[in-house]
Amino acid sequence: MKQLLSCVAATMALAGGLAIAAESSGNYATDLARVFGGYQRILALKEACDTAVPAARAANNKAFAAWEAQHRTLLQDLRQRVDAMIRGASKDREDYVRNLGKYEGEILLQRKEYRDMLLALGADDLRGQCQRVPQTLKGADADLARVYAAEQETIRKRK
Repeated sequence: MKQLLSCVAATMALAGGLAIAAESSGNYATDLARVFGGYQRILALKEACDTAVPAARAANNKAFAAWEAQHRTLLQDLRQRVDAMIRGASKDREDYVRNLGKYEGEILLQRKEYRDMLLALGADDLRGQCQRVPQTLKGADADLARVYAAEQETIRKRK
């Protein structure tokens, strides 16, 4: 589980764009973290835009809802797999509850750090990005299934 969180953090820290196309590592936790990190970057972009450019919020919410619906199956699978890793790292129900809070808190903190990095961009740069969110979410870089196809092959090998 720590490997997953470390990979999510590294992936988000290195992210300049929405998605990072990389060759699959062949490691379940690493590849899961890459795909989950891509999802977290999209969430961070939406959150940064909601904060910095409220005028774009309605259009971005609509685009994000459509993007989320398109990726619903993948997102559900990612959440279930992350939860399964947390369960696997836990001794019992109490430990699971503690670990869930701990790991979800770390993921939220990493997303906040990426969001803050976006908010630190110049106002014009961020405004431009936020106004392009609807087009961006329709683009190839936001298609998690395509961008992370190799990683998903590794992930799917584990039931």
